[in-house]
Amino acid sequence: MKENRTTVTETTDATGDAAVNVSTGAVFDQQRAEAAVRELLIAVGEDPDREGLQETPARVARAYRESFDGLFRDPADVLAKTFNEDHRELVLVKDIPIYSTCEHHLVPFYGHAHIGYIPGDTGTVTGLSKLARLADGYAKRPQVQERLTSQIADAVAEHLEAQAVIVVIEAEHLCMAMRGIRKPGASTVTSAVRGGFRNDARSRAEALSLIRDH
Repeated sequence: MKENRTTVTETTDATGDAAVNVSTGAVFDQQRAEAAVRELLIAVGEDPDREGLQETPARVARAYRESFDGLFRDPADVLAKTFNEDHRELVLVKDIPIYSTCEHHLVPFYGHAHIGYIPGDTGTVTGLSKLARLADGYAKRPQVQERLTSQIADAVAEHLEAQAVIVVIEAEHLCMAMRGIRKPGASTVTSAVRGGFRNDARSRAEALSLIRDH
């Protein structure tokens, strides 16, 4: 049976527009998110009406809206601005801080992304800050690290028409550190290569050596 809800509280983005999920078309519902947090507090035996928790549902709902900001825009749009610099050598931005949310437990994972690419025949490049914004946009979604790595690589390859792309992410997952196996400090490393880096072992090794040279 289709749910009938007559009241939806929309949360707007920085431009004042409603926050609409770019994949599903759903609007972020602040009121429903607050109600869900309140129910969760009740489910674990807490009193959501006690002084310290009275504003918690609203705070948590706003925090999730911010943490999942990448759902309400296409992160790859930041690559629309490009420059023809006739550059055909490696461009590498290292140690980009990322903060994301594990979609399995809805707890954070965080670390650094390294994004490198060799421009295509046109020598087209993008602003260095755009690579950091790209990583941030895809990270601000319910994620798994493997998919996050691939999404960044695919976006760079497609939108910059890059000859070769490499993305490496190193991250610590709090779902491993604070629960379950409880192994704080364990680092997960994922990589994605596209184009020339797939078949050119020498170029791939050069890029990886630059990434590892912290």
